[in-house]
Amino acid sequence: PIMTLLTKKIREDLPKLYANEGNDDAKVIVKFFTPDSSWTWYATEFDGADTFFGLVDGFEQELGYFSLKELEDTRGPLGLLIERDMHFKPQPLSVVREGIAVLN
Repeated sequence: PIMTLLTKKIREDLPKLYANEGNDDAKVIVKFFTPDSSWTWYATEFDGADTFFGLVDGFEQELGYFSLKELEDTRGPLGLLIERDMHFKPQPLSVVREGIAVLN
């Protein structure tokens, strides 16, 4: 079975796009990752339809927009689907960045 990337609860918990504007330490609500590569997406906002805002940790680390449809359609290098980290607990962006820094 294909994992649901966005549950009803996560949809409700994610603030609307631009809700965190001016907040440099917005709360990350959900984490997506490719199990067969190092790409990870940390969502802080969602437009309710397709567009997230958050931290993308891929070739480089940057804040930006990413698409639910693209996450659902993308495959990693071995053909694996993107997954939602079911053990991820919402936390401030600064804590996520510290965790990434420790791993690198």
